Amino acid sequence: MGKIEPGALMPHMRLDELLSELHVRLEAVLATRDRVHALLSAVVSVGSDLDLETVLRRIVETATTLVDATYGALGAIGAENTLVQFIPVGLSEEEIARIEHWPHGLGLLGLLIKEPRPLRLAHISDHPESYGFPPGHPPMGSFLGVPIRVREAVFGNLYLTEKRGGGEFDEEDEAIVTALATAAGVAIENARLYEESRRREMWLQASSDVTTSLLSGAEPQEVLTLIARQAREMARADVVAVLLPDQTGCVLQSIIADGPACDQVADAEAPITGSFEGRAFVSGEPLMVTDPAETEIPVVIAEYGSLGPVAAVPIGTAGAVRGVLSLGKRSGRIPFNQAELRTLHSFAGQAAIALKLAESRMDAERLGLLEDRDRIARDLHDVVIQRLFAVAMTLMSTVRLVDRPETSSRLQNAIDELDNTIRQIRSTIFALQTPHQGGESGLRAQIVGLVEDVRGHLGFMPGLELEGQLDNRVPPEAAQHLLAVLREALSNVVRHARASKAEVRAVVEGEWLTLVVRDNGTGLPEDGRRSGLRNLQERALQLGGSFEVDSPPEGGTRLIWSVPLG
Repeated sequence: MGKIEPGALMPHMRLDELLSELHVRLEAVLATRDRVHALLSAVVSVGSDLDLETVLRRIVETATTLVDATYGALGAIGAENTLVQFIPVGLSEEEIARIEHWPHGLGLLGLLIKEPRPLRLAHISDHPESYGFPPGHPPMGSFLGVPIRVREAVFGNLYLTEKRGGGEFDEEDEAIVTALATAAGVAIENARLYEESRRREMWLQASSDVTTSLLSGAEPQEVLTLIARQAREMARADVVAVLLPDQTGCVLQSIIADGPACDQVADAEAPITGSFEGRAFVSGEPLMVTDPAETEIPVVIAEYGSLGPVAAVPIGTAGAVRGVLSLGKRSGRIPFNQAELRTLHSFAGQAAIALKLAESRMDAERLGLLEDRDRIARDLHDVVIQRLFAVAMTLMSTVRLVDRPETSSRLQNAIDELDNTIRQIRSTIFALQTPHQGGESGLRAQIVGLVEDVRGHLGFMPGLELEGQLDNRVPPEAAQHLLAVLREALSNVVRHARASKAEVRAVVEGEWLTLVVRDNGTGLPEDGRRSGLRNLQERALQLGGSFEVDSPPEGGTRLIWSVPLG
C-alpha cells in the first residue's frame, strides 16, 4: 500500500467540521421555525374565542406549552394594584385544595405589578423581593414573568415557573412569551368589546321583556323573578337573590333566588344596618367585592352561598330604592367590573320604573273596581231592596184578606223568604263596600272557603247564610277565633255526624257575632270525647261570649257560638 500523507487528511477534517456546524445551525433553524409556528398557532388559538374567562385560561395554557413550563398562572390586576383574579395551570385539584390562599399581589408578584416589565430568575428564592410561598404551595425554582397590556394599560401578568428538564428560561423564552402577551392583550380587548356589546344587547332585550311583562298584566312576583334571571344572565353570575325590606323595615329578605345555588340563598336575610347589601340599599349605589372574607362588613349572600366575587345592585335610585339585587360568582371566577355594575344598575333602575308604572296601573284598575262595587251596592240598596221590601209589605197587607189558613201560611212563608233575601242582599252590600287591601281575603270569603273545602268530604254542599257587616265590624281576633271554631265544627260533622245535610250561619247583629252550625246527623254521643268542644267553649269565654251545643228535637246537632264585638 502507498503511504497517506498527513496533509491529505486536512481537507476531509475541515469538511466534517463544516458539515457538523451546518447541521447544528439547521437544527437551530428548524427549532426556531417550529417555535415560530407554535407561537403563530398559539396567537390564532388565543384570539379564536370571545369569552373572556376562556381566553384568559387559554393564554396561560398556551404560554406554559410554548416554553415548557411546569406551572403557569395569570394574575389580573384590580383596584389599588392588587390581584383580583388568579388563574393557575399545572396544579392538580389536590394541590389547589392544599394551598391556604392565593397570592394577593405582594412580594415578587407585587414587583411585577409595580414595575411591569419582563423578569427572569434562575431561582425565585434568590430575589430580594421574594416572600416565599403560602402554606401548601408546591416548591418552584425558575421563574419568568411578563406583563399583559391592553391599550397601554397593564391588565395583569403571566407567571411561568419550573422549566421542564431543570433548566432556566432563556432570552428566547422571554421573547416568545412577550410576543404571546402582546397578542393576548389584543384578544382580551376583543373579548371585552364583545362582552360589552353582548351586555348592551341583553340589557335592551331584558328591559323590553320586563316592560312587556308588566304592561301585559303579570304579577309583581312573576316580574321580579324575570328581573332576577335576566340580571344573572347579563352578569354571568352563578346566583342572584332579590332582597326586599320586611315589614319592620330593618331587614332585607330574600324573596326570589335564581341560579344553580339558588337553594342556598333562598332564605337569606341581611340587616339594612351593618351589611354589604344594606349599604347598597341605603346609598342607592351599586357595590362589588372581590373576596367577601376580606371585607369590613358581612356579605350575607356569600355567607349563605360560599361565594367569591359578589355585587349588590339597588333596585331604584337613591331615596326610592325598592330592594337589592345581590349577585354572586364562584370563587376563582372573574370579579364584577364597573361596566357590568353600571349596566345592571341601569337595568334595575328601569325595572323599578316599570314596576312603579305597573303598580299605578293596578291602582287605577283597583279604583275602577271599587267604583263599580260601590255603584252595584248603591243600586242594590236603592232599587232592589226597596222593591223587595215593597213586595213584602204588599204581601203582608194581603195576608189579612186571606181566609183560608193554608193560603195564609204560604203567603207568610213567602214574606219570610223575602225578609231573608233582603238580609242576604244587605250582607252582600256590606261585602261590596268593604274592599280588602294587599290581596287579603275578608272574613266572608274565608268562611265561604272553609265551607267549600268540606264539600268533597261530605259529598254535598252545606247551606250557607251570611248576614251583617262581617268584613268591617268583626275585630281580627274575633275573626280568627270564629274561623277556628268553624273549622273544628265542620271537621266534627265530617268525622262523626254521618249527616246528609248541614247548614252554616254567621251573623253580625247589634253588638254580637254569632256562628251557628247545624246538621241532621247522629247527634251528640253521650260518652263521646268533648276535648274539641271544650276548646270551642274556651275560645268563647276568652272573648266574653258564650257557647252551647245540643241535639234539637228534629235530630242532629246544633252548635251556637256567640261573642261580643266590643
